[in-house]
Amino acid sequence: MDIKLLLLITTGAFVGAASGYLGSFMVLKRMSLVGDALSHVALPGIAIALALGIDPLLGALVALTLAVIGIWYLGEHSEIYPEALVGVFFTASLAIGILVTPEPELLEALFGDLERIGYWDGLLTIVLAMLIFVVTRRISRRLLLGVVSEDLASSTGVNTSHVNFIYLLLVGVVVALGVKFVGTLLTGALVIVPAVAAKNLAKSINHFYVLASLIGVVSVAVGIVIAKFVSVPSGPAVVLVSIAIFILSYVLKNRN
Repeated sequence: MDIKLLLLITTGAFVGAASGYLGSFMVLKRMSLVGDALSHVALPGIAIALALGIDPLLGALVALTLAVIGIWYLGEHSEIYPEALVGVFFTASLAIGILVTPEPELLEALFGDLERIGYWDGLLTIVLAMLIFVVTRRISRRLLLGVVSEDLASSTGVNTSHVNFIYLLLVGVVVALGVKFVGTLLTGALVIVPAVAAKNLAKSINHFYVLASLIGVVSVAVGIVIAKFVSVPSGPAVVLVSIAIFILSYVLKNRN
């Protein structure tokens, strides 16, 4: 197997696993649209990074971090629902990003480009994906308790505000990592679809986490292989694989 293809599959597998794991909590928290909306926030960051001649991943990370801080702060200090705030950031960022992104790089930013992923990108992605797993695992019980009841979580000493902030930051990081594989338009699907498919098949909460991660891995790995050998954009290939798995999971669920 080509070394570059092996790097892409390995790196993509880490991104898919982290996306599925985080997505499982997003589905439980009924925040499915948040991941999709946040993915569009990366676009202006990518555009500015391209204009400055720096790594677009860094631009995406900065833009998403600032957006998460803004969404969290306004959600804590205003009466506007977080979903509405995400919608505001989403539309504003998408409009600004499309205006300022250089036209040759616009399609790459929107749909992903495997050719632009180098060895340094791969190493950084793997390290950050592993960090996402570790931190999410550390806060998973508090996140799950908040899903059941935020009042109950608060009464047991859980600072739900801080936990939600950390979780949103992790979502921002995984979205930034996924942008090069599936682009800003489709990264949200990489976070949500594997988790929804896993929910159709899971028998327990831990089974749900594992299945969501595995489906994320398969979606990205198979999508990358298809994209490389059929010469199509990686974003649609990865998402269509995950959609196919979701349809299969739905059929299997209704048979049982």
